[in-house]
Amino acid sequence: MPKVLVTELGKIEIAEDVISMVAGHAALDCYGLVGMASRKQVKDSITELLGRENLSRGVQVRTEGDEVIVDMYIIVSYGTRISEVAHNVMDKVKYTLETYLGLKVEQVNVIVQGVRVTGER
Repeated sequence: MPKVLVTELGKIEIAEDVISMVAGHAALDCYGLVGMASRKQVKDSITELLGRENLSRGVQVRTEGDEVIVDMYIIVSYGTRISEVAHNVMDKVKYTLETYLGLKVEQVNVIVQGVRVTGER
C-alpha cells in the first residue's frame, strides 16, 4: 500500500518499493556493511547477498497510519562491531527517508543475516 502525503497543492503517493530502494541505497553507504541479504534464508542458513538491482528484496516496509516501520536485512563485514554497523544503518536510513521523502519513520529494525570476510563476495 503506497504512503500518501497530502499537501496544499495535492496528494503525493510513494510506493513501498520506492521507500525500500531509497532505504537500501542509504544503508549501502554505511561502513562495515557488505550488502543487503534476502529476507528469506536460503537453504542450510546460507544467506544470499543481493546486488544493487535487488536492494528492495532486503528491505521490508510497513505503514501504520502516518508512520513508517522499516526492517533491514543486512550482511556485515567480518571484524567490524556489529552493533555499531547496525546503529549506523538505523540512523542513516531514518535520516534519509525523513529528509528526502518527507516520511515520519517510527522504527528502523536491523536483522543481521550474516557476516562475510570482505573480498569474499
